Amino acid sequence: MGLVAALLEILQRPTFGEVILELGMFMAPIWIAVLVGVLVGWSWKPKWANLAIDSVPTTNVPALQNLSFGFSTLKLQVPSWIKETHSPPSISSSTSSSLQLEAKKSVVTDADLRYLDGLVEEQDGGPAWIQMMDRSTPNMSYQAWRRDPETGPPQYRSRTVYEDATPEMLRDFFWDDEFRLKWDDMLIHAETLEECPTTGTMVVQWVRKFPFFCSDREYIIGRRIWESGRTYYCVTKGVPCSSVPRRNKPRRVDLYYSSWFIRAAESKRDGRMTACEVLLFHYEDMGIPWEIAKLGVRQGMWGAVRKIDPGLRAYQKHRASGDPISRCAFMAQVNTKVDIENLRSMGSETNLSEIEPEDSPEKPAGRNIPRFLVVGGAIALACSLDRGLLTKAVIFGVARRFAGIGKRL
Repeated sequence: MGLVAALLEILQRPTFGEVILELGMFMAPIWIAVLVGVLVGWSWKPKWANLAIDSVPTTNVPALQNLSFGFSTLKLQVPSWIKETHSPPSISSSTSSSLQLEAKKSVVTDADLRYLDGLVEEQDGGPAWIQMMDRSTPNMSYQAWRRDPETGPPQYRSRTVYEDATPEMLRDFFWDDEFRLKWDDMLIHAETLEECPTTGTMVVQWVRKFPFFCSDREYIIGRRIWESGRTYYCVTKGVPCSSVPRRNKPRRVDLYYSSWFIRAAESKRDGRMTACEVLLFHYEDMGIPWEIAKLGVRQGMWGAVRKIDPGLRAYQKHRASGDPISRCAFMAQVNTKVDIENLRSMGSETNLSEIEPEDSPEKPAGRNIPRFLVVGGAIALACSLDRGLLTKAVIFGVARRFAGIGKRL
């Protein structure tokens, strides 16, 4: 009651200026406490957080896999602008060139193909898709959907039709890490760790650059392409890799899925099959509350998508020049031939929900978060949680929304 009485007394001040001044003095201790709590949370790190969970072999023990996932999410790090920088972890070129996937079980299997096909046919057993965008330019049209599974982060589905492009060109374009470094300004490091010349399976390492308030993010990605006629199923997902040790910086993204379905399509200009349709399915652990992530995606998605088309047109000119193709582009042409109808008939009794990766964190309870906690917590959580990727759309989308709030104040 004492706080209520003090607040009522402040509101009874004769002038508006005095009320604002008194409220500022009244709230100052609370905000100081919040800031102190954030700083303590950033700097505190118990010794048990350094336990080498990743060294425990959990491949065949689901319980330990879940324990490892949940345990490592508890690690808290000092903000990235306080700590010294580290060079991206990688294996030596001599080691990477000798590694082959033929000698061990493939990291991307037919189960991943069946899962992607289920997503394409909308028969994966997941919730319905909600449309969130429909945009176009003279050279491309774009549609996007979102859905919220019971567990795990939000999932996104998009359909893009590129004019004057072939499925083979889009397949090579998305696979060519060497050229991606030229048009994707977030990618600062790309390296092939392992490859299989028979199936075309690759394990690659990416490091993405983020603004000063977030550390860089590292991906270890397994990828493979299946071909059915001139239709391509391109699977990329996060995979474990003991050859590259886990480090504090860049922070490794474990839960990652981004796969394409590519085929020829009718051109909106003349109806001929000179365009190319790309269905993309994407989700990842962003390391921030998923409601904030969805806000950022809504604000920044179209701006990020529009930058892909200029990169594609530059790639078409590069390939037309006759220059030698990169190793990644060459591997994109090593595909596994598949009869998709036969695959569907063999897997008709398979529950696709059992194929989907099960290491997704559970959805946090409660969606009605106070606005000041959303604004303050977004940056704090993004910089302190040791898991997940804050994507380009989230970073700039949330930043744009926060900037709008600041202008109105």
